[in-house]
Amino acid sequence: MLVLGWERLKELPGRVDQFQRRRPALAFPVAVWKKFGEDQAGNLAALVAYYAFLSIFPLLLVLVTLLQIALRHDPALREHLLSSALQAYPVIGPELRKSVHALGGTGVALAIGLVAALLGARGVAVAMQNAMYSIWAVPRDRRPGFPLSAARAVALVVVVGLGQILTALLSGLAGGLGHVISGFAAEAGTALVSFAANAGVFWLAFKLAVASGASWRDLRLAALLSAACWQVLLLLGGYIVGHLLHHSSELYGIFGVVLGLLAWLYLQAQLTLYAVEAATVRAWRLWPRGLAPPPTEQDAAAGEYALRAQRLPPPAR
Repeated sequence: MLVLGWERLKELPGRVDQFQRRRPALAFPVAVWKKFGEDQAGNLAALVAYYAFLSIFPLLLVLVTLLQIALRHDPALREHLLSSALQAYPVIGPELRKSVHALGGTGVALAIGLVAALLGARGVAVAMQNAMYSIWAVPRDRRPGFPLSAARAVALVVVVGLGQILTALLSGLAGGLGHVISGFAAEAGTALVSFAANAGVFWLAFKLAVASGASWRDLRLAALLSAACWQVLLLLGGYIVGHLLHHSSELYGIFGVVLGLLAWLYLQAQLTLYAVEAATVRAWRLWPRGLAPPPTEQDAAAGEYALRAQRLPPPAR
């Protein structure tokens, strides 16, 4: 009996593998999960989160300054847009707002300050570019070089920054319909407008990040999934960040806020890269993947894409 039970136990992984291979509803997420690990996307997400943490204050500095210039005669709308943009940082947002003030000066001094802030914030854009190149298996000899890569990084920062303003503005306008349409309809309309705006921002940002490595059509699923994850995170953000801060603050005091913010950014980066991985799996039809021998054709294809990403430029003659 013990021998028979051990034999059945050894056969269990293979049976589970065969079960998921025959069912696309299981095979697709398994393929996404496996490719996420093969691309070391967790490390890429950590790098994006690190640079996002360093970029928060320069980006907020640019945002506050632009709003100060554009809406100097409408302080109520300026504060509303800024508060809406800071919703991306639940619980911690008010603390960030207290620490950031508009750049002073006018003319050349202000322009220099804005450019310096943008350059300081482009680290997260460069990290996102590298992540997209790796996930989409863009060969090294096809990746844009300097200065085009630097220009795309700055453009990516501008798109995300202006996208936050646009999303906040559209959400505010949709929320204003609450005076006409009350209850669930107004809340659903606000969520729908916010989702559509976020999806558009993600779509454009992904295209800027990956350059010609993926088509607009291939990136559409990543944009939709990222926007959906973003909406869910905003709904649950207060609970998640509050939970993180509750435990980390007890152990580390003021540093707990820093750890909570880093954990929040890492969660956002991970979900975003999972969405991008799902788009690559769909575009390249990389499912089903094997969890146990023998490997599938899609396993071999995934290996070929991984090798393609490491292709170096030919040596100069």
